[in-house]
Parts: sequence; structure tokens; C-alpha cells
Amino acid sequence: MAKKQQVQDAKGKLGILIPGLGAVATTVIAGVEAVKKGLSQPTGSLTQTGSIRLGKRTENRSPKIKDFVPLADLNDIVFGGWDVYEDNVYEAARKAGVLDPYLLKAIQPELEALVPMTAAFDKNFVKNLDGTHVKEYDTKYNLALAVMDDIKNFKAQHNCDRIVLVWCGSTEIFHEAADIHDTLAKFEQALKDNDSRIAPSMIYAYAALKLGVPFCNGAPNLTCDIPALVQLAKETHTPIGGKDFKTGQTLMKTILAPGLHARALGVQGWFSTNILGNRDGWVLDDPDNFKTKEVSKLGVLEDIFRPDLNPELYGDLYHKIRINYYPPRGDNKESWDNIDIFGWMGYPMQIKINFLCRDSILAAPIVLDLALFIDLAKRAGMEGVQEWLSFYFKSPQTAPGLRPEHDIFKQLIKLENTLRYMMGEDLITHLGLDYYEEGEA
Repeated sequence: MAKKQQVQDAKGKLGILIPGLGAVATTVIAGVEAVKKGLSQPTGSLTQTGSIRLGKRTENRSPKIKDFVPLADLNDIVFGGWDVYEDNVYEAARKAGVLDPYLLKAIQPELEALVPMTAAFDKNFVKNLDGTHVKEYDTKYNLALAVMDDIKNFKAQHNCDRIVLVWCGSTEIFHEAADIHDTLAKFEQALKDNDSRIAPSMIYAYAALKLGVPFCNGAPNLTCDIPALVQLAKETHTPIGGKDFKTGQTLMKTILAPGLHARALGVQGWFSTNILGNRDGWVLDDPDNFKTKEVSKLGVLEDIFRPDLNPELYGDLYHKIRINYYPPRGDNKESWDNIDIFGWMGYPMQIKINFLCRDSILAAPIVLDLALFIDLAKRAGMEGVQEWLSFYFKSPQTAPGLRPEHDIFKQLIKLENTLRYMMGEDLITHLGLDYYEEGEA
């Protein structure tokens, strides 16, 4: 058995602060409150319903993950956050139209008590939104200090032992890392210079990391995927994770594509289109914001199929993605995929997928799991990029020079083995042979 890593217990309250109290955030908050009241089940949450195998198969040890590692209890969670609109969480959830109004009524007092703090906002990064509940500032450095004050005040007001941040805000316009993102010193000077290349999400990430607060990025934004903030995360011994919650169409790709690759079936083309009507759809209706999302989604197939290693199967793969804003659909996103594949002797076949999903319903358990796991990582003394959380992201952040792993099954193995390592259990590689080693596999 491996040596157990020192992991502090999850004592006291955990504050989960969320920039962007829209459809996703209000759905996870309402869901946790409903679960606490016994009104619903945390379906889709690995931390709440998932099990993990330990030791040899013959030992039959498969505890719930929440019983295996010291995660914060749902009753010890306190939610808060920021938004560009002043609606409390009940009103925001009602307007988002994701959840049943009768369920929301049952938890109305708890949701109405959650009022957003004024947001750090820059319309240049989300042109289709008009923020009315935003902070005034002279420099972005002072704006970051204001966000730090919000975090410290929330922690004191709610008597929280620990805080984590999970970005659930909108997708920002596409931009690439520049020289100001290279080092922490350059980044902090750029904050003081009010540099236009520093996005609001970066300000939240900087504020959190400066205070040693773990940060997860649920959008495809650059955010903390820059050397400066990775450096800060290491200096403050703080874990970070990102980016872009893996829901809907990309979830299906990371499930199906590994199967095609495993069977050495060729793929000529993969056409994907979506319709979505919520705030996210409206933001993505701007070409600059869509490009950020497109880059995040496009990399998935290339990293799974590796056309550079398998040119005869995937060298001519044509991958096209479309997202269309369609208000009548609301949060109920619909995606269509047409996949042109070929098999033995080059004979063509097709796969058609029509996924009628609920975007926020798929994202909500991801937010909860990331908050609980990133808090666990902090208590385990882990810092910097947490690649074991790639399971939850479309475009996983990695250490410099490493390719991301997109195969959801490999991602799950890495996540589970990280938990086993933390708790001093043997890692499972599935390489042992039952008839030689009595159930090692």
C-alpha cells in the first residue's frame, strides 16, 4: 500500500464564490439547497454519487467517493458571488427558466437571501451584455483589490473556514497571451497601467490566488492559463483548474471518439451544430466570443485521434462547429452531429447524434464537484495546475509543453488514481492478471 498523503480534514464552512450568477450558477445553488432539504438528488455529481474501487477486485472494496476522501459536506457549504445584474439568486433562477417554479418556491427563502456583489466587468470582453451592477474603478489593480475585499468580507461575514472560486461567467472575446502575461511582475504592472489586455476573469483569478484561494475556470477564457497566474498559484501554494465545463456536445465527443479510435475506425468528417437560447447563447452570438468557444471545442478531436500519429485514419479529418443563438430554446440546448467514418477496406458509414440536453443541468454538478475537489487539493498541499481535474473540462489546462488528455475514460482513471494516491491506496493500472496474481487487475 502506498504512503498516505497528509490531507487536512474538511472542518468548518466552505464558501463557494461564483463570478456570474446566471443559469449555471443558480442551478447548482438551487440544486444543493434542494438536496439539503431532501427535495432532490445530486444526480451527475461524482463527489456525491460516485464510487471508487480500492485494492484487488477480489476485495470488493468500492466506497462512495465522499466516504473515501475528506470532502466538505453539503450542509457546510455557503454560496455567494458576483453578477452584472442585481437580481437575487431566486429571481435570477426564475428568469433563467431552467428549474421547475414549484421547486424554486420550496427553496425561495434560501435563494432570495443570496444577493450578488457588484461585478468586475468590462464590456469590451462581452459586447452583448450591458452590465448595470458593476464596480467603479480607476485602475484594474484597484479593481482587483476590491474583489479581494469582497472575498475577505464574505469569509468573515459567513464565518467560513475556507473559500474557493469557480468562474461561471460568460465567455469572453478571443485573445491570446501577450508579454504582459509572461511574469507576475509584468502582470501586476499591467493591472496598475489599466492594460486593455487584462480580462475581468483574470482579475477574479488574480484576486483569489493572491489570497491563496483556489480558482477553477468554467469558461474557455484565457484567465489563469497564463504564466503569470500559474507563477502566482505556485507562490501562494494554491491549486487552479480549467478550462471550459465539459457539457453537451463536447461531452458526447469525448465519450464516442475514444471508442472509434480504440477500434481503429477512420473518420473523414465531423460536423457539429447547436442551438441555444440562454444568456450564454446570446453572448456567443458575437463572433469574437464565439471564436473563444470554437477554439476550445475544436481541439478535442485532434488530441483524441492524433492525426499526426494516425494519418491514414484521421489525416484528412474535416471538423466543423456551429453555435446558433435561438431564443425560444432557452437553456435547453440541442446539438446535431454528423460523423462520416470508414471501416474495413475503406467502406464508408455514418453516425448521427441528436442530443437534446439541458446545458445548466449538465454543468451544475461539475461546478459542485470542482469546488469540492479543488478545496480538497488545497487541503492536500497541492498547488498549480490540477491536471487530474481534466475530467470536467473541454480544454484542460496542462503544465507547459504537455498535450491535454481529452479521452474521458483516461481522465477518469487519472482522477481516481489521484484520490487513491492522496489516501495511501495502491494505484490501479488494470495490468495485473487474475490467474497469476489473484485479482491484481
